[in-house]
Amino acid sequence: MNTETTTDQAAEAAPQAKRLEPRAILQRLEASSPTFRDCRPLALRIDKSIAERFPEFDRKSLRNALHMFTASTRYLKSVERSKERFDLDGNVAGEVTDEQRAHAAATLKERFASVARKQREKREAEEAERRHTEKLKQLVDKFGRHG
Repeated sequence: MNTETTTDQAAEAAPQAKRLEPRAILQRLEASSPTFRDCRPLALRIDKSIAERFPEFDRKSLRNALHMFTASTRYLKSVERSKERFDLDGNVAGEVTDEQRAHAAATLKERFASVARKQREKREAEEAERRHTEKLKQLVDKFGRHG
């Protein structure tokens, strides 16, 4: 009973040991592709081209790496400004539609608004804590035992 479980766990662990982390995949892609290095809009279905060129990348890690790349602020800014998409070799491979540019702009706007809101809330909390500390100090000065 334990032998089967141990064998199954070893079989599952073997492929995971070879699995590249998404960040490592991105580093390899940035080293070998001008499109990734220059953070240009990716051609649609580029995952198939990547899988052909890099068969050692497993699908799940590649999908996670592509999500990390395409969700980055730098990439969204690139999509917002560009009219063209690019393949792995840096060649034009399609267009960025107005709808896609608008989506990138809206995502960036939401992201920046969220960061600004969090910073404002942090400043307000720090100010409230400062006022609270100051009030406690005043009360101690007023009612504290002297003597």
